Parts: sequence; structure tokens; C-alpha cells
Amino acid sequence: MNFQQLKIIKEAARCEFNLTDVANALFTSQSGVSRHIRDLEDELGVEIFIRRGKRLLGMTEPGKALLTIAERILDEAGKVRRLADVFTNESSGVLTIATTHTQARYSLPKVIKAFRVLYPNVRLELNQGSPQEIVSMLTTGEADVGIASEQMVNNPALATFPWFSWHHALLVPKGHELEQKQPVSLAALARFPLITYRQGITGRSKVDRAFQAASLQADIVLSAQDSDVVKTYVELGLGVGILADQACQLDEHALLTRLDARHLFESNTVWLGLKRGQLQRNFVWQFLELCNANLSLEEIKRQALSLDEEEPAIDFQI
Repeated sequence: MNFQQLKIIKEAARCEFNLTDVANALFTSQSGVSRHIRDLEDELGVEIFIRRGKRLLGMTEPGKALLTIAERILDEAGKVRRLADVFTNESSGVLTIATTHTQARYSLPKVIKAFRVLYPNVRLELNQGSPQEIVSMLTTGEADVGIASEQMVNNPALATFPWFSWHHALLVPKGHELEQKQPVSLAALARFPLITYRQGITGRSKVDRAFQAASLQADIVLSAQDSDVVKTYVELGLGVGILADQACQLDEHALLTRLDARHLFESNTVWLGLKRGQLQRNFVWQFLELCNANLSLEEIKRQALSLDEEEPAIDFQI
């Protein structure tokens, strides 16, 4: 048994048993993948996959048990490989952050500027995606730190820490009639076409829940992942924008007016996430501490390196 065979077992499950995709993912040939599978089955004396002719349809019970073990072994091997990197490259390397557009555009610039002063030899990579994509990047090791408002905190494979709390705000073209109806009610808001985030990101679920709880039908005519896209279509007069308050920064020349909506929708929390139980370089711990001054390095490490899920007991910024 070898690591390549274990990687094939893991990739076969991830690729839904398509051996061509497995071979491409591992930069090898399909015939080589098939040979490794046969060798491993011969060595163990059990069939790992359910077959129909030459096609793999799924995993046998021994195969499922082996997959669990293979994932654990490969994860532990990854930690061993990180040891040298952790202890020899404490102030240089690459910090990969998976985050949403809103956080990358509006919340992170000051933190990243401060981080660059402390670690000028560390390169930063910002990968933008949905909360689901951010969770995937963290759990697969594609990202060191994840930042999102939803999804991460419920994943037991991740250690999460609160960063700050935020509310939604409304954006309307200047002169809009809602300017004269402050504070804006949900009933008044429901009379207009709305433009907001798509399902699954940036507190959209709390917007939907507020209208449902009031037995109102929200006329969401356009939804998008990008705050700037939402603002663009509000400027065109297509509807009233419902955005994260940090994305509603306007200058004196803006064509839009910001209206308060904190009384309409529940507040949201931005979470910082790390893969649980994984060694990190010092600059990763430091990055989280820069985001939230209420986090201590000791507490971050204690929670992140624990293999047991724990409820975070840390204050966050309002």
C-alpha cells in the first residue's frame, strides 16, 4: 500500500468514480489508476469498488471504510509536510485568503495594509467565492484563511472566530420617495422592485426571513454576488438596493442615498475560519489577530489546533 493508491481512492470518490477525471487530477494515466486499484485490491483481498463491466459505480462497504482511513492518513501526511514550512518560513511565503467580494472590497484593505507592514516578504492571494466555495477551499487546503458571513460556522472541520457584526442598508437613487418615509417599513419597501445579493451569500437568508415573517412578498427583480453590481443597477433605476452597510460608502458626488435598515433585518456576523487541527505559520495566526484585536494568539491556537469542535467564546467588534 502506498500514498498514490490512497490518493486514487480519495479522488475516485470525489470525481464520482470517473477514472479519466481521477487520472487528470493526479497527473497520471487512466491505465495507471486502474493498475493501482487492482494492486491494492489484490493486496487487501477485498473489492473496493462496485463495478459494471469496466465502469466503477460506487464503493463497497470495505471501500467506504478504506476511504475514511485514506482521508485521515492523507490529512495527517499533509500536516507532516507542513512542519518544515511552518518552522523555517515564519516570516515569508504565501498567505491565501478565501473570501467574498464584499469583504475583499470593503473590510480587508486596512487589515492587509497593516499585515504588509509586519510581513513585507509574505505574498497575499485573495480568492473570491461564495460561502460554500470558501468552505471547500479551506477543507481541501486551497486556502489558509476563510472569511464569510454564513456557512463556515456550522462546519465541524473548521475552527471559526467572530470578526465583526454588520447590518443591511438600503440604497436608492437621489430623490426617491422612500427618502421621505424614514424610518422605512418593510411594507413600504415591499412596494418597490428590489435588488440584492443572490441566495446563500451576504445575509440574504435574513432578508428573505424578514419578509416571510411579515407575510410580505419581496419583489426581487435582480440578485447578484457582487455589491458593486447591485449598486450599478440601483443607479440605473431598476430598484431599491439592499446591501451590506459596509458596501454602502458614498461620496459627495454619489447619485445614490443611503437609508438605514438595521431595524428591518437581523444583524450578521463575519467569521474568520481555519481548518481545524492544522499547523499554521506564525503570520497566519497574526493575520487573525489583526482582524480582531479581541482575539489572542493563545486562544486562536487553542481552538484551531483542537480536534474537538468548541463554541467560540470570544468578543467581536460591532
